[in-house]
Amino acid sequence: MGRHAGARAGHRSAPRSAELATGKKALGIRPRSDAGADARPRAGRLSNGRQGKRHAAVSGRVNWPGTLLNGRPQTRDDLLLHMRTRSAQELWLVIVDASASTRRHQALSDAKGVLTQLFDDAYRQRARLALLTASGATPKWQVQGLKASSGLRVWLDGLGAGGGTPLLAALGQAQQWLAMRRKRFPAELQRCLIVTDGRLKALSGLPVLACPGLLIDIERGPIRLGRAQDLATALQAQYQHIDQLGLR
Repeated sequence: MGRHAGARAGHRSAPRSAELATGKKALGIRPRSDAGADARPRAGRLSNGRQGKRHAAVSGRVNWPGTLLNGRPQTRDDLLLHMRTRSAQELWLVIVDASASTRRHQALSDAKGVLTQLFDDAYRQRARLALLTASGATPKWQVQGLKASSGLRVWLDGLGAGGGTPLLAALGQAQQWLAMRRKRFPAELQRCLIVTDGRLKALSGLPVLACPGLLIDIERGPIRLGRAQDLATALQAQYQHIDQLGLR
């Protein structure tokens, strides 16, 4: 009787074991490649080969810098998500206006929140950063084409506002540096982010950066000059006010 009961129990557990095994295979087995791709797949040959689309993965987080560089999102389809793919190297050039006027109404302080998120995104996406500050008498390069690191947080914490607004000079230096870098790395994807309150005396003689750009307007207060939007138009860059980012 014990032998027959054990056999019946074994038969009852067999479908359950088969079900578990099938579930593990469904989670662990890669889809088969197209015909001719089963033997030693090579990088770049097939879209679903070892180095292709099959390794693409979406983390579910919105890539705000990439999304805003394409314009203000109108629908959910306009949102770019973080992807893990083998793609061209990206360079993010960030120009920060830290003149005395950005001290008003916590403008620069809130801009640091935007920059913190940007540095985190650059680290996750393995993008290279170039960082140029415009304050005092002349612009100053902080980083030129390096990978994002924790050292940027230290610099950002110590960033203060003061002095004049050498933003036009900073844009000129950025144009020259991007042009030289394009010659060295022609396949690199360049993007530019400009953080400023737009308080410039004139907008004449603006350079052409020749890459997708986004200008974040940090002008605050009851009386706003609204020059940052004109600056974005002149630079052919997308425009976004910091209050529209929902950081406060």
